[in-house]
Amino acid sequence: MKNLLRILLKTVLPIGLGLYLFYFFFHSMSDEMLHVFYQSLKKANYFWISLAILLGIIAYFLRAIRWRLVLEPMGYATPLAHRYHAVMIGYLVNLTIPRAGEASRSAMLFRSDAVPFSKSFGTIIAERAIDLIILAFIGFLTALFVYDDFWFIQHQIETTFQSKEVPSSTGTYFLIGFLGLVLLLTLLLIWKKDLRLKLLDLISEVWQGVMSIFKAKQPFLYVVYTLLIWMCYLIMFYLPFLAFEETASIPMTGVLLAFCAGAIGITFTNGGIGTYPLLVGMVVALYIQQDYPLDAKPIGNALGLLIWSSQTMFMIVLGLISLYLLPKNYKKTS
Repeated sequence: MKNLLRILLKTVLPIGLGLYLFYFFFHSMSDEMLHVFYQSLKKANYFWISLAILLGIIAYFLRAIRWRLVLEPMGYATPLAHRYHAVMIGYLVNLTIPRAGEASRSAMLFRSDAVPFSKSFGTIIAERAIDLIILAFIGFLTALFVYDDFWFIQHQIETTFQSKEVPSSTGTYFLIGFLGLVLLLTLLLIWKKDLRLKLLDLISEVWQGVMSIFKAKQPFLYVVYTLLIWMCYLIMFYLPFLAFEETASIPMTGVLLAFCAGAIGITFTNGGIGTYPLLVGMVVALYIQQDYPLDAKPIGNALGLLIWSSQTMFMIVLGLISLYLLPKNYKKTS
C-alpha cells in the first residue's frame, strides 16, 4: 500500500498534472489563436531546431566527459560510453519519476562498471549543487536587468498555478507530518545499531563523492567543462527563437527570462510536461505583444512547445538507445 501511494505521488500525480496543463495550454487559445499557433509551427525554420538538438547532445557528452574528473580521484576508471549512457538513462528516468534520474544514473554506472552507488551519487549531488548555483546566478542577473518583467512573470506564474481553494491549515499539517517522520527515523536510528552504522557508512561514502570535486586532478578543466555545458544550454535555448520571424529580434534579456521560466517549469512536473511550454510562452508573448498584439500568445506557445518537444523527444530516443546499449556487467548480488 505504501509503495502504491509513493508511486502515485511521485509518478502518476505529476504526469496527471502535466497532462491537465497541456489541456489548459491548448484550451486557453481560441480557434483563431489555434490557427496562428499551427501556422507558426508549420512555417518555422527547423534548421535552428536541429542545431539546438545537436548542441544538446554535445552538452550530454560534456557531462559524461566531466564526470571522469571526479570519479578517477576515487580510483574508478570508466569508459566514456558507459558514463554517457548512464547520464542519458538518468535523464530518461527523470521524465517519469522526478529526481529519480540521479539515483538511476549511479545505479547504471554500478551495473556497467561496479562503481559504488553511494560514491558516484555523491559526485552527482555535487554536480546538481553547481548547476543550482549557476542557475541562481543567471536568475539573479536576469532579475537585475529586467526587474519589472521578472516580477510580472512571477506574478503570472503564481496566478496560474496557485490554488485559492487550498485550506490555510494545509501547510501546518505537512509540517507536523514531516516532523513526525523525522522523529520516527531518529528513534529507529537510536534503537537499531545496525541501521545506524549502515546509515553512517552510506553518508561517509556519499560525502567522499561530494568532496571528490575538490580532489579533481584537473580542477581548471572541470570549470571549463562546466562553463561549456551551460553555454550549450543557453545557446540551444536561444537558437529556436531564430526559427520564428516574430521572435528573432527578442533581446537577450528576454531570452534569459524565458530560460529561467522554463527552468521553473521543469520543477512543477516531470520534465516540464505542460508547464515548460506554458511558462516560456508567457515570457515570449510579453516581449512580442507590442508588435503582434493579437498573435503574441499563440506564437509564444508555439515557440515554447517547439523548444520543449524537440529536446524531450530526442532525450527519450537517446535514453532508450542508451538503456539498450549499456552493458550489464555487474549485478546487485556481485
